[in-house]
Amino acid sequence: MFSDFICPFCYIGFETVRKLKPEFDLKLDWRGFEIHADWPAEGMPAENFYRGTSAEQRRAGWARIEAMADAIGLKIRPPATLYNSHAALEAAEYTRESQLGEQFEERVFRAYFQEGCNLAARGLIGELASEVGIDSKAMEEALASGKYSLKLKNNSLVANQRGVGGVPTFFVGDFPLVGAQSEEVMRLVLKRARERIASIEA
Repeated sequence: MFSDFICPFCYIGFETVRKLKPEFDLKLDWRGFEIHADWPAEGMPAENFYRGTSAEQRRAGWARIEAMADAIGLKIRPPATLYNSHAALEAAEYTRESQLGEQFEERVFRAYFQEGCNLAARGLIGELASEVGIDSKAMEEALASGKYSLKLKNNSLVANQRGVGGVPTFFVGDFPLVGAQSEEVMRLVLKRARERIASIEA
């Protein structure tokens, strides 16, 4: 799954797949893919980014997003301030090497879309990591090496090679699925993928 923490559809898609994991014995391989490197670390008012749309259009758009989230029991709200996600994505690359990567990803999504937190604040990222049982000091030292920034760049290269143009993009085997899907659609896709794999192995 190629995803960015500042994308509401990624949050919905992430939670949808998590709901279906026990049913399909899935392993979720989350890859950070930065979509708005231009957003400032200090944040900017959401209305500045969406100047081309009216307040009414923004409300209608978010009503659709909230309806999708409600369908899977997820609470989500539009961030009043938009923040750069690079620091959080780097940290996620570090946590992927542990057994706590998925828990960290969930906590970061929730921090942004439920609590309005600044994902560019490295101190906050350390606190979120600590909450899920990750040694924040060790993480800070590892991130300072630049290794995980390179991993993030490599994710972008791999995504481009595989034709990823937006997030979320899921790969079920080699089959790409773009955008947040309903639980029913995702279940159907996973059933078909399982049947296809079974027929190949038979």
